[in-house]
Amino acid sequence: MNLQEILVQPVQPNEQERFQSLMKAHHYLGALPKIGHTLWYVASYHNEWLALISFSAAAWKCAARDQWIGWNYRVQYDRLHLIANNSRFLILPEHHYPNLASRILSSCERRISADWLQHFGYPLLLLETFVDPQYFHGTIYRAANWVHVGDTRGFRRTRQGYSPSSQQPKQVFVRPLEKRSQARLSQPILDLCYGYGAPKIMLTAEHMRTLPEFFLNIPDPRRKQGQRHSLTCILALATGAVLCGMVGYKAIGSWAEDLGQKARARFGCRKRNGYYYVPSRTTFRETLIGIDPEQLDLALQGWNHQFAKEDEGLAVDGKTMCNAIDDDGRQTHILGVVGHQTGRCHTKKKSVLYP
Repeated sequence: MNLQEILVQPVQPNEQERFQSLMKAHHYLGALPKIGHTLWYVASYHNEWLALISFSAAAWKCAARDQWIGWNYRVQYDRLHLIANNSRFLILPEHHYPNLASRILSSCERRISADWLQHFGYPLLLLETFVDPQYFHGTIYRAANWVHVGDTRGFRRTRQGYSPSSQQPKQVFVRPLEKRSQARLSQPILDLCYGYGAPKIMLTAEHMRTLPEFFLNIPDPRRKQGQRHSLTCILALATGAVLCGMVGYKAIGSWAEDLGQKARARFGCRKRNGYYYVPSRTTFRETLIGIDPEQLDLALQGWNHQFAKEDEGLAVDGKTMCNAIDDDGRQTHILGVVGHQTGRCHTKKKSVLYP
């Protein structure tokens, strides 16, 4: 077989059923549903399928990978989209040839960033994969110049958070797609071409526990009757959602609904019959509309002062709010202050009127 003639290309819609059927039949972990940002590839030789490979969203947290990159919580969650996980790799049973696997991996590496940009609107900087040492040694990844950066701790992510006990740790391999991938992923300010969505961070357990404390002095605009959730919990959840990149009441409510029980407990959510409940989207909306914005801004500045990194430079910018007219018939102008190093908004203020 001439390896130079092997063609690696994305699976077409009419081929997806065959792809899943073969993966289910021959891969020891079975098939994976196509959830979120996922690309499937097939390697063929003269129109005959040789191998199947799947790339999907990166692992949310992986200590070995994160330490290799040099990430901290402030930038990690905002840059996970620049990593893809090689979640499945299957050489079909009748096609085990020398150097075939490393050849297919190399072909994928050369094209996946452009494919990702075409399908999802941004490129990739890094690939990752996890190898179970009970079954494999990662030989094909080493042959394709992937870097073994350590092992996982054996915990598996579930709908409730993480598995209660450690299982078999897996080897972690990464493959930079650019010479400066590691530096780009860890630099204080991300290049604009790699940005995606609103800036966001990954909240730690300490953030979740302490956020409600910053809203203790804000007056509650709601009536006492019928209150199910504390004001501090509502504001902490809304703030956490925005820090994680959520925009709008619907997104905030969905983010809160997706929280596990441990996270809900840290935010101080209402507990009933052993289960923690989060506020509804309507509750978020009605509460946030009634809050004094000046009081809320002061509370958020307090959190930012405690947890934010120091910015060496600040950028001040302004904009005119569309369809926002004051009592005198003038449009509202807003000034914002953003840190150069962290990319975080320190405050937004309504500007004074000029003659």
